[in-house]
Amino acid sequence: MYKIAMDNLSALFQKIAESNELYLPIENCGQVNYGVWSEDADVNIEALKTVKSPKDAFFPQSENLYRCDKEEKKISITPAQLKDQNFVVFGMKACDIQGVEVLDKVFLSDPVDTFYAARREHGTIVALACNEPEETCFCKVFGIDCSDPKADVATWIVDGELCWKALTEKGEALTDAVKDLLTDDSAADAKVEEKKAEIKDIVEKLPYMGLSLEGWGSEVVDEKFDERFNSPVWNDLYKPCLACGTCTFVCPTCQCYDIKDYDTGHGVERYRCWDSCMYSDFTMMAHGNNRNSQMQRFRQRFMHKLVYYPINNDGMYSCVGCGRCVEKCPQSLNIVKVIKAFENQGGEK
Repeated sequence: MYKIAMDNLSALFQKIAESNELYLPIENCGQVNYGVWSEDADVNIEALKTVKSPKDAFFPQSENLYRCDKEEKKISITPAQLKDQNFVVFGMKACDIQGVEVLDKVFLSDPVDTFYAARREHGTIVALACNEPEETCFCKVFGIDCSDPKADVATWIVDGELCWKALTEKGEALTDAVKDLLTDDSAADAKVEEKKAEIKDIVEKLPYMGLSLEGWGSEVVDEKFDERFNSPVWNDLYKPCLACGTCTFVCPTCQCYDIKDYDTGHGVERYRCWDSCMYSDFTMMAHGNNRNSQMQRFRQRFMHKLVYYPINNDGMYSCVGCGRCVEKCPQSLNIVKVIKAFENQGGEK
């Protein structure tokens, strides 16, 4: 295992950026989000989690697909260039890494999304263990160990140093590129194990760690599915929802998007952008919308996270317990509240 002093991280970032685009948590106006590194950026890798997840690096909030140009009677179509520049996403937490794995099952299954696939091919993830998980975190409920993130490189902050361990070929290549700045330290392994134990001890004391997923997941089939889908619990639960879409835009796993055209004045630019199943015009077609009430849209979001996705993906949930929706929902109406509502009422009432 290698290490580098936290005071020397600027040099590390500079070295990585010589051959890669570098994305990492940057603080701006009191908010921390992933952005492109620059020498004057206010980097804050010790922030527990960014406002939005770093999924933008692989699934951008807005992305051009192709351009149509018309010259006299001739129309030409120019596809947008796929990502061809190597990049590093530095400091991703275990929950956000699991979020990328959720997206992988959507965008890398047949038919493969070539835009997403290109970004995954050129991207290297440097994970950072959560130093002090917060009350809104509940990643362990979904089988995620925030003390031991799995990515191309795993890192831990211990005693003013960043401990560094390559886990994949991409990770080894990045390690070789920055090795001059790293110090090989066999004693770091023991320190990291102690740090893992400290983190796990914090996790066990968090308020949502006892959240039960009984009655959810891939086992919800046949009669159980009908009971959950038609439960009157939804009729009361959805009412405070403002349909603002905040929960979907901060979520690491939401993958819904819309495709739109923009008139440039001399042609048309087609692009895709994030959308939300909480919006009344989501999947709107000529005949209308299959989910024409807010209750139905609200139910769709959480049934997808907790039932539809695991049924179709070997039991993997489309929630990673990051707690962003817990923090950001203006009505405190989040996935924890949904799970608890069914737990308290047996899910059948």
